[in-house]
Amino acid sequence: MTVRLPSLNALRAFEASARHLSLTKAAEELSVTPAAISHQLKGLEADFGIKLLRRVSNEFVLTEPAQEALPLLSSGFDQIVEAVRRMRSAGNRHFLTISTGATFATSWLVRRLGRFGDNHPDIDVRLQTSDRLVDFRREGVDVAIRFGAGEYPGLEALRLFEEGIYPVCSPSLLEEGPPLHKPSDLARHTLLHVDWQTMDWRSPWEYRETLDWEQWLRAAGASEVDADRGPRFSHTSVALQAAIDGQGLVLASDSLVRDELAAGRLLRPFEVSLPVAFAYHLVYPRDHRQLPKIAAFREWLLDEIASEVNQAN
Repeated sequence: MTVRLPSLNALRAFEASARHLSLTKAAEELSVTPAAISHQLKGLEADFGIKLLRRVSNEFVLTEPAQEALPLLSSGFDQIVEAVRRMRSAGNRHFLTISTGATFATSWLVRRLGRFGDNHPDIDVRLQTSDRLVDFRREGVDVAIRFGAGEYPGLEALRLFEEGIYPVCSPSLLEEGPPLHKPSDLARHTLLHVDWQTMDWRSPWEYRETLDWEQWLRAAGASEVDADRGPRFSHTSVALQAAIDGQGLVLASDSLVRDELAAGRLLRPFEVSLPVAFAYHLVYPRDHRQLPKIAAFREWLLDEIASEVNQAN
């Protein structure tokens, strides 16, 4: 017997709302308004003649029928997304979609991607710049590069760099400004700040680590320097550009300033480096590790980094 199915959009609205327990987050995921999500849910509840979500103390909770249906619907939508992805890529199987933050893309990856294209002319890269969490299967992302702890359930993560944090500045700052012979001399310079907040993928929790001037100054024996003064930036790439323009000193990681130091656009006035547990990782679903395009990118990326490390040594 054929079962009459409700609206697919209504089912998607319910699945997203039930998964997030939030109409707002469901609306963001589906690119609609919370009012539209609410309308779809009411229509679905009217169709079924049952309640799916209830408010308890200003929070949504799932009713028993909703709890039973959610895993089946989530699995079903995942299979639909995978089927669509395969059909869309059937005639064009050589696109590699990479997701990474804008800072890493501009400071390191983009400058080297041409060499990947030279080695693999049959693979076309799609580069997406974003710091948010990605759903590999639903968003069609093949690999991601993220700064985090490297513990991502269900995903394989390869650590790319051993990171250290230290101040960098423009050569013009030393030529035109007060001397920088010792860390305490920073009291006479502008400190540029970055919101060093890193997000791990232990959904739904976010693990954050803050790396700031206060920590570096303490490690350098210059805790008397006021670590709070100076402008603040939400993106490292913007703060690095301000440093290149001679506006002050910024704390940066090895991987992000290696090229700028080599080119002489930035210099490192002090040897003190603050080690960090977090690092950039190459991340992808474990069951995709043997896909030729992912294997090719992984091998190229690791070879590229190993070559740079050997040259530095």
